[in-house]
Amino acid sequence: MAFSLTRTPRELVFRSATLTRRDWITPTYARLRFEGHDLRGFGSLGSDDHIRVFFRNPDGEPSTDPAVLRTGVSREYTPFAWDADAGILDLEFVIHGDAGVAGPWAATAPLGSTVGIGGPRGSLVMNGQPDGWFLAGDETALPAIKRFLSIMRADAIGTVFVEVTDAAFEQALDAPAGITVRWVHRGNAPESSILGSALDSLGAADRPAGDVFAFIAAEQSIVRSGRALVFDRWQLDPATAIVKGYWKRGEAEYHAPH
Repeated sequence: MAFSLTRTPRELVFRSATLTRRDWITPTYARLRFEGHDLRGFGSLGSDDHIRVFFRNPDGEPSTDPAVLRTGVSREYTPFAWDADAGILDLEFVIHGDAGVAGPWAATAPLGSTVGIGGPRGSLVMNGQPDGWFLAGDETALPAIKRFLSIMRADAIGTVFVEVTDAAFEQALDAPAGITVRWVHRGNAPESSILGSALDSLGAADRPAGDVFAFIAAEQSIVRSGRALVFDRWQLDPATAIVKGYWKRGEAEYHAPH
């Protein structure tokens, strides 16, 4: 095999952090910067890593007390970028109106608000490089997709599918020349439905040559189409592919499998 995936456990660390910056990338997608002494030494070895962020009421008094921070509602996110020496962590958030807890917090919390951050508990680390790449997801998978793109060799080949509402919600992705990025627009259709149809349209002839790494993550309904493509039609080894639901429609407490 040209590559392998190795699960690497990590010591679970709980950190406090302060919101210092918010940048809007699309109308419903923002990058938030968190800083703090506790973030020094932070690391994330796998592009699909998860951390748990604990959100407190932004109208309350900011606190760095772990006992206080742990009282907040928590959600899971993929670390996007960090500076372990400076104590900086960037996270990206999908924000749909006033729904849920994390989205409104990410959109409106004043700079200086504090959060708790736990993890990552473990990492799925890629060793070597695949002969071909296939990445697919909705907006929630974009941080992981961007991280996979960042570790590709300059001569990497493959395809990326990303489902968003329409062209206004597309982002500039820094992909090697041999990686084709295809944006699929769902309009008013349910999340992951158009991405699922795109995956269903691919057959054995669309399989990249050689040892292929596949990563597919979106609303939980994508799992059926993703598994049918990579495990049935493409016959990929389950040890070298990731297909998962990052979230589940109607279930705020759904947790993506690690």
